[in-house]
Amino acid sequence: MNYRLVINVLGLALILEAAFMILPAICAVCFAETEVWAFVICSLICLAAGLLLKCIAPKHRRLYAKEGLAAVSLSWIFMSIFGAFPFVISGAIPNFIDAFFETVSGFTTTGATILTDVEVLPKSIAFWRSFTHWIGGMGVLVFLVSLLRLSGGNNLYLLKAESTGPSVGKLVPKVQSTAKILYAIYTFLTVLQTVLLLAGGMSFFEAITTAMGTAGTGGFGIKNDSLAGYSSYIQNVVTVFMLIFGVDFSVYYLLLLRKFSAAVRSEELRWYLGIVVVSTVLICLNITDMFDNAFQAFKHSAFQVASIITTTGFATTDFDLWPQFSKTILVVLMFVGACAGSTGGGMKVSRILIAFKTIVKELKITAHPKSTHKITMNGRIVEHETIRSINVYMIAYFAIFGLSLLVVSLDNFNFTSNFTAVAATINNIGPGLDAVGPVQNFSQYSMLSKLVFTFNMLVGRLEVFPMLILFSPYTWKK
Repeated sequence: MNYRLVINVLGLALILEAAFMILPAICAVCFAETEVWAFVICSLICLAAGLLLKCIAPKHRRLYAKEGLAAVSLSWIFMSIFGAFPFVISGAIPNFIDAFFETVSGFTTTGATILTDVEVLPKSIAFWRSFTHWIGGMGVLVFLVSLLRLSGGNNLYLLKAESTGPSVGKLVPKVQSTAKILYAIYTFLTVLQTVLLLAGGMSFFEAITTAMGTAGTGGFGIKNDSLAGYSSYIQNVVTVFMLIFGVDFSVYYLLLLRKFSAAVRSEELRWYLGIVVVSTVLICLNITDMFDNAFQAFKHSAFQVASIITTTGFATTDFDLWPQFSKTILVVLMFVGACAGSTGGGMKVSRILIAFKTIVKELKITAHPKSTHKITMNGRIVEHETIRSINVYMIAYFAIFGLSLLVVSLDNFNFTSNFTAVAATINNIGPGLDAVGPVQNFSQYSMLSKLVFTFNMLVGRLEVFPMLILFSPYTWKK
């Protein structure tokens, strides 16, 4: 393990976070809030810590898989720790564990909260909550890679460790160029949504915070009722953009290159859209009687399906009051998640699709032992290494899920609350059902459970292994 290089990357991440804190400080100045000092102090603390760590120069800058995984997971943990300071120093969330939970929820784009009233928050604190979504959506170190040339050209390991999906590749030969392309698309879509929300009558502050929450598929709202109080136009714009940010960003790159046939050939994209359409129709038919007309039922069902499958977590209505059939569909969508290579969470459509194809393959081989079958995606054979990694991911995912569920059950909430609370955090969704439903929050749980949920959010966003590798003794051997 190249300890010095990991520490060096960690220092760069904290310096970057110090720069990020300038924006909420500017927001505080614009609204004449005293919280500006909280962000100035925290930015200076981050900068000092980052410069101190960056001074530890590595003997060589070759970065391999374990260094990449360790650097990413430790960067997310330390950035969340330092990112919690503004909440504590400003007094918005005095308890550090609660502030840490809220910050991890922001960076991991989960959107779960311990706050009972978000409307009383200072504007700068509300901005920081939403901004953490935007930072974490595409990835902290992906942004760092786009700015700096790191680790002798092996920074693909950083990109892989922070990106979502069963396999991660480069859009172009250079990793730094890939990171720049990803962030360029991400920024453009965020700006476009902000403009459309402004056209719908939102203030600039409302539009930018909503757009950042949508882009990162995070779902922190600035209103207690999330988006329920906004117009149908606003809700429809957010619905569309939630679905847009749930698509693999390589599809948009192909569209920019005018390779339309290659873009639409994506099996994952077709299944993703198919699941959205079928789920929306089924829920709409199930809840029609609860609304004034079929259009209202369709609008709310489409919004909540988009919100849950992309793991954004916004709400336009209390879907915890919907029939069991509709709620069951939403819970299933929590696990499905968005596309690989998107800002969404969950297990990802591609993983589930390959897992089902693996089952079909095994059934065929069982029936005809001497036959040979290959699993394909988008006309290409899926490598055995990818299938193996998916199988191991699934085992680790459900093992963590089961253990987490067991621990949080000590708080003695009902099974629905505990199950969906774990599902909402490990899949980076935010709201669950019952005690953690769309009009509730996580404040009722004990500190132990909040720490479990915090770990789950990090595990879900970093897709298990970057977090688990920290607990392996083999990681730390030289």
